[in-house]
Amino acid sequence: MVSDPSGVFCLEAEHPSRDIFGRSARTLLEHHIILGVTSSISLYRSLDLARELMRRGAEVYPVISPKAAKLISPEMWRWATGNKPYVRFGGELGHIALARRASGMVIAPATANTIAKIAYGIADTSVTLTAQVMIGMGKRVIIVPAMHEPMYRSKPLEEALRRCAEMGVSVLPPVIEEGKAKIPNISFIADKVEATILRGEDLRGVKILVTAGPTREHLDPVRFLSNPSSGKMGVAIASEAFYRGASPILIHGSVSVPIPPWLRTIEITSTEEMLRAVEASIEKEKPESIVLAAAPVDFRFSVKESLKIPSEKGAPEVKLELTPKIAEYVRKKAPNSLIIGFAAETTDSEEELVEKAYRKLKKYGFDYVMANYVGKPGTGFGYDTDEGLIIDSSGKILFKGYMLKREWARIIVDIIARVSGRGREI
Repeated sequence: MVSDPSGVFCLEAEHPSRDIFGRSARTLLEHHIILGVTSSISLYRSLDLARELMRRGAEVYPVISPKAAKLISPEMWRWATGNKPYVRFGGELGHIALARRASGMVIAPATANTIAKIAYGIADTSVTLTAQVMIGMGKRVIIVPAMHEPMYRSKPLEEALRRCAEMGVSVLPPVIEEGKAKIPNISFIADKVEATILRGEDLRGVKILVTAGPTREHLDPVRFLSNPSSGKMGVAIASEAFYRGASPILIHGSVSVPIPPWLRTIEITSTEEMLRAVEASIEKEKPESIVLAAAPVDFRFSVKESLKIPSEKGAPEVKLELTPKIAEYVRKKAPNSLIIGFAAETTDSEEELVEKAYRKLKKYGFDYVMANYVGKPGTGFGYDTDEGLIIDSSGKILFKGYMLKREWARIIVDIIARVSGRGREI
């Protein structure tokens, strides 16, 4: 409580920046994150990162290097987060107090100078000092390098990044463009921070194959059969796996969501092409886990025209035939892999949804199936959210609910981690 000159007590005003807390998700609710900002020219983008983390529910504390503070006023981060920005620490031991409170720290952008100092234990700025304390406490630190490409490619920085990784520091690679190692899409950084703080890199070295999006079956060069699948779920699963240290490969059709640039991808058009890509990848990669999140088209035209069919001739008579069922081939090709299938069903009954999902699980030899409702507002194709459930090989419902596809992806990757002996019980 505070009082005005008249002596009347009133509520202390909350900083307006806090209005956005948890607006897009609550995945980081009750988590305190230190945002380290260094003097790369891309430091202005850390303001957007702070806001994105807040929208996911996180409390963000800015720690800014003195050189960064000369480029942009620290007051900008006070405005963005509602919290005091720390440029220098004195005898108040603020770096210790912050580290004790924090769930993790992300340094974005991280200059070559800052990375080298962290690697060799030089704590002469607020950012490197706080990072050293976080590492010493065994807490999670993520660095996002940003600099000119030759600096990023240099042997000294390569060695510094290796030393950081050995200390348990997570590194999100930059995007190489125009001779620069640029800071990535802010949503990708926030996804990495979220996955690392909530789970860590618990899937290092695990090979995972994921399919995503729709396929297309052409009648002629401009017309085709398809479905409304956006690919959001499959991309979210592959991304979550990557951020947690796995080695995923994503086989996808025409998706309507950005794909993180670090993912290994194979883009296809038809169901037949997706089948061939899946079979070849199983043969080459020998994945421990396979997630069939794509929505391949079930029918194709028996005749495909090489030229556009003139509409002046009227509607053509067409005949459809079945496309190959990718799920039928996967278990034969990968008898020892964990396989998670999907079932999108037009029903309002949970009992019927489970029944259809279990039938699919048995038919194709899946270990788990995620089943979701199609046709309900806010769920299924094209949406960021999904209502559904996951069953195991006995037909037992392990999870059910309505949540972001990013949250469903985390649950699916949790299952992979547990089966791989890397994760917690689910």
